[in-house]
Amino acid sequence: MKIAFIGDTHHNERALKVASKYINNLKSDIVIHLGDCIEDVKLLEKTFKGEICAVAGNCDLSNTYPKEDTITINGLKIFFTHGDLYNVKSTMNSIAIKAESIGADVVLFGHTHIPLKEEYRNIIFMNPGSIPKPSPWAKGKYIGFIEIDDDGVIVTAELKSVEL
Repeated sequence: MKIAFIGDTHHNERALKVASKYINNLKSDIVIHLGDCIEDVKLLEKTFKGEICAVAGNCDLSNTYPKEDTITINGLKIFFTHGDLYNVKSTMNSIAIKAESIGADVVLFGHTHIPLKEEYRNIIFMNPGSIPKPSPWAKGKYIGFIEIDDDGVIVTAELKSVEL
């Protein structure tokens, strides 16, 4: 099972078209949008035919999507949120406590616009950053990908560089 994740797209159609191309070329089964311009999910639906999950960010006024969610794939629990509820721009403590409390194996979040992949207490934390509006501290533009085998083992967890 291949999962692609993006966030902080801020209604940039060009960035979404590029992201969609990468997502489809890598044959993703699920796309997770991590918030901030959640309306962009409608644009993703035009080109991606698999399952799309999404959470609302701090810039999203719609209550169509929750602020956080989890999915379990082959026994692997993935928690995803935009990140603003956990103050991720300042600390990872709150989101790490949440992850441990719910037994998450993987945490996906956005909000900082800074790509990140770290492991802490056997939990993988990933943030794809922002394709259209990367932080000045970001070293590129990325889409996150996780591949999970039938036994719930992570085969790959990576941030793939994207060119606009």
